[in-house]
Amino acid sequence: MSHKSHQLISGIVLAAATIFPVALASGQATTVQDELMKTYKLVKIGSDTGGYSVVEEGTVLAIQKGGILAVPYDDKTDFKTKYQDGQIHGPGGLSVMGRKSIMGKFGKEQTTHLFAKGDKVYPTKIDVNVAKDTVTMGIVACDTCNSTDPPTYNKAEVVFEFPKGSLASATAPSVQKIIMQVFTVSKDDSKDAKKDDKGGDKGGDKGGQQAGGGDQGQQGGDAPAADPVSIEKGMTPDDVVAAMGQPEKKVTLGTKQIYYYKDMKVIFINGKVSDVQ
Repeated sequence: MSHKSHQLISGIVLAAATIFPVALASGQATTVQDELMKTYKLVKIGSDTGGYSVVEEGTVLAIQKGGILAVPYDDKTDFKTKYQDGQIHGPGGLSVMGRKSIMGKFGKEQTTHLFAKGDKVYPTKIDVNVAKDTVTMGIVACDTCNSTDPPTYNKAEVVFEFPKGSLASATAPSVQKIIMQVFTVSKDDSKDAKKDDKGGDKGGDKGGQQAGGGDQGQQGGDAPAADPVSIEKGMTPDDVVAAMGQPEKKVTLGTKQIYYYKDMKVIFINGKVSDVQ
């Protein structure tokens, strides 16, 4: 075999070794993403002179961990909440404050919102990135499900981070198992979500009334009771916010912090829950 032929064969082998893993990873991402899209139907949002509205409902999801940072639907801010090792990690406070400062210079107000446990949302996108071992899910508030009037259409993105190299061999059910730690499919998906998402039923009722009984704020007679919130010694502030949502007031006294809620206060010593009153 000539030296030139040997070089040619070596080049083909090297190219194949480079291309095939990329092709396999791309194929795996497509397969997992397609399967996830069958479970999570994406919402379609439209707009006109009256503002935004839901054109076609998606799968209604119930948030299981609070602390997901959201912004108005027309906001172009690229805030992402990360989920890794069972914990919600919101954007750093400095990046949020920096964005508010920039918006202020342009005479605009930067409005943010933290989704709480139990809030209902629609999925807006699903992106599986095998190369980065991430699955990104975009969400927007299901305002009729949350009895929010006027509607907000707050949106957010959650990036699920997987161990390095694991997503290449992951299956859709194993990925969904991780997603379900943050989002579960709500029973509202087949009932209360069938509205125009402007605070009323498609039949023309206003004020956020539900189709069945007409009472405001009700999710339907067969809605399951929410799990009781459990606060235990040793929990971190992030754990408490994930369970209770943001407090009404925070007080810091050296190594002691106090989070005030409507009917209770949580006391932290050195970043851990020491008492609840």
